[in-house]
This record gives sequence, C-alpha cells and structure tokens, in this order.
Amino acid sequence: MRFALTEEQQGFAASLDSLLAASDTVAVARAWAADDTEPGVELWKRLADQGIPGLLVPEEAGGLGASGVEAVVAFEALGRHAVPGPWVEAAAYLATALGGEPREAIAGGAIGSVAVPPVVPHALDADLAERVYVVSDGALVAATVGDRLTSVDRARRLFAVSPGGAGSASGGETTAAAFDAAVLAVSAQLLGCGERLLADTVTYARQRRQFGREIGSYQALKHQLADVRIGLDFARPLVLGAALSLGTDDATRDVSAAKVAAGDAAYRAARTALQVHGAIGYTQELDLSLWITKVRALVGAWGTPAYHRSRVLRSLVEPGPLVEPGSRVKPVETTGA
Repeated sequence: MRFALTEEQQGFAASLDSLLAASDTVAVARAWAADDTEPGVELWKRLADQGIPGLLVPEEAGGLGASGVEAVVAFEALGRHAVPGPWVEAAAYLATALGGEPREAIAGGAIGSVAVPPVVPHALDADLAERVYVVSDGALVAATVGDRLTSVDRARRLFAVSPGGAGSASGGETTAAAFDAAVLAVSAQLLGCGERLLADTVTYARQRRQFGREIGSYQALKHQLADVRIGLDFARPLVLGAALSLGTDDATRDVSAAKVAAGDAAYRAARTALQVHGAIGYTQELDLSLWITKVRALVGAWGTPAYHRSRVLRSLVEPGPLVEPGSRVKPVETTGA
C-alpha cells in the first residue's frame, strides 16, 4: 500500500516546517535544557496560534477536529526541529482523554502534562505546566508535582507526580484511545528525528574530506546511510497506517508496531550519525547531540520496544481490542490544576 499526503496536508507540513525553521529551535532547545523556558513557551504560543495543540480535539470543543495523519505531520515536524516541551502529553494524550473545559483549555494552548504509571511513570515539564494529571486506579486525576529527575535528553525535564492536585474527576467514558494517540505522536517524533539525523549526516559526509576524498564517497559509509534510509522508509508507512487506524480495534496493534519500527529506524540513524561524525559527534556543543539524545530518550518513552512488541504479539494471539493498565480513564471536568 502506498501512502501519500494530500495537497492540503503537504501545505500544512510546509507551513509548519517554515515556521519552525525560522524559530531557531536549536537555541530554544538548548535554553530549555538550561531551565530557561521562556523561548520555548513563546514558541508554544506561536504553535498554538496555528492550532497544533487542538489538532485531535473536535471542533465543537474548540479544536481543529483533524485526523491522525495531520497529527503525524505535526509531530514529525516537532521531532525534526527538536522542539522541547510536553507536546505528546498535551496535544496527544490530554487532547484525547480530557473533556469539557480542560480539553478546551488544552486546545487553546494551555500547557499540560500527564503521567500514566507504570508505563509512563513521570510527567514531562510538570513544573511549568498549567494542568498536570496522573492516572491513578484507572482514573485521570489532578496531580501534585514532586521531585525532578534526570533524563539522557537534557531537554526532557521529568518530574515525579502523585494524585492530590486541585480538582475533581467526572464526565463520560473513554478507553485506551488517549494512550494510543500518545504512542503514535512519539512514533512520528522519532521519524522526524531520524530524518533530521540522516539529512545532517549526509551533508557532513559530503563536506568532510579524508585522504583527499569526501568521506561520503566511501562505499562503507554509503551502505550505512542507505540502511538508515531504508529503515526510515519502511517505518513511515507503519506510522501513517497507524494514524489511519486510530479509533478502531486495530489501533493498539498498529501504533505499537509503528513505535517499534520508528524507534529502530531512528536509533539506527543516531548510531550512524555518531559514527560518521567521529569524535565530534560525542560533544554536547555539536547540534547533532540534541537529536541523538532525544532519540535515545524517545525510544523508551511511552513504552519500551519490548513493551510494544508484546502488545503486537498479544494482538496476534488474542484478537480483539487491547486494554492497557492505567488507560481505562474517564474524561476529566476539573477546575484548577
């Protein structure tokens, strides 16, 4: 099956890429890692003006009512430009799981974060999020922010959270849809990171000379870069296919397969980029490090490869919708968070 974006989706991708390319996202990510979140918050507001947080929110709730494909386009761009912040948590999970006023707030650009133990034990950027939630005993409740933890990706500011924040839960019914949307978003981010790593590595291989030749002319490097290209090209249809299956019984299987494939492809891109760049690839000063460390973190975020492989296996041996621990939540109608 061949997946191709429509002209409208291609235009959306081009406009978003143009906005991010003009936003100096490398400087934003470095500032975010140094706890200077102001540039990142300003970028969040600009992206909110474009409707990114509300892509998966129905129009009647103040969102754009877009499909999973548009979400993939957006999150791939966020990964390609190393945009920091709890985008997966807010624009994917909370945009799907919340209801009422909290969902409208997220669609309008409010920064939100969530933890879904045990698969997602910590909340990203919970100290600056306006609304922080945690799944506890099968319910999505407001959370209290605890200690800060470290990540291999310095721009991932993780915090322990526990139930007990201001607000009460009530509302209708939802299933694992929010978790699946988040997994799909991470898969798209990984795809974007992998594409950026490959593009930057190819550019470097064409410029760097060794023994009087461009290193990209050596057959061994060509083979490595070709393997990266193949991996990304094989992962993309799985990610887009998973986007099309959101809301169906196949969504859980498809997003897990997409996460595994995108994670493997992006990790191969990161390892190849590191090898081609040589010793300089290990330095934090090189911008490449932003994507290398991000890939390492995202491969295990929202479920490890082993976890998602087990979900795919279970879908094959036990046909039918899968319900994940902690994902059978109810939409939240809260005041304050």
